Amino acid sequence: MSDVLEQIKDAVIAMKVDESSKLVQQALKNNLKAIDILNRGLIPSLKTVGEKFKKDEIFLPEVMLSARAFKAGFDLIKTALLAGDYKPKAKVVIGTVAGDVHDIGKNIVAALLEGNGYQVIDLGVNVPAVKFAETATKESPQILGLSTLLTTTMPEMEKVIAALEKAGVRNRLKVIIGGAPVTKEYADRIEADGFGADAQEGVELINRWIDSK
Repeated sequence: MSDVLEQIKDAVIAMKVDESSKLVQQALKNNLKAIDILNRGLIPSLKTVGEKFKKDEIFLPEVMLSARAFKAGFDLIKTALLAGDYKPKAKVVIGTVAGDVHDIGKNIVAALLEGNGYQVIDLGVNVPAVKFAETATKESPQILGLSTLLTTTMPEMEKVIAALEKAGVRNRLKVIIGGAPVTKEYADRIEADGFGADAQEGVELINRWIDSK
């Protein structure tokens, strides 16, 4: 039983998308619980990937492929997890701000968050400030993540925070921002709660926020 879980872990680390999916399907046919597939196969794999990325042992393209392999397996058990006893650590809403259609960094963060036990609501790209505020009001997430790759769309992050204030939900959640042009100084200036220089750093900050509650 543990063999297939170890194989799932190895497939994700090795960036084998199709194999990850097939192995998860095999685990389900073998009557393994979705929660065991997640906790003993998928989550350990992405934790290893995150650690390797932090140590510069692997680079962004490898992380992207491992994230895809994780998601291929995770999507097969997601419905069963949410219908069962699985309790996510917290809920995170994430998206790329209006005017920007880049999603590589956002997708990696989303996959790493799922791999760390979070429920992720991904709004996609080119997301208006009002959409973030509406989703935060409806879903009551603990965390809101904003991403951009363009300096020209950085002001949209401040608009999102203003929209959260207007909707009366700003004090209910933490806002983390990230992307190539984003700095800690900018996060401080727009009164975001935090900043991630890369995907792993962002996930680690969110972990600290949630674990301290």
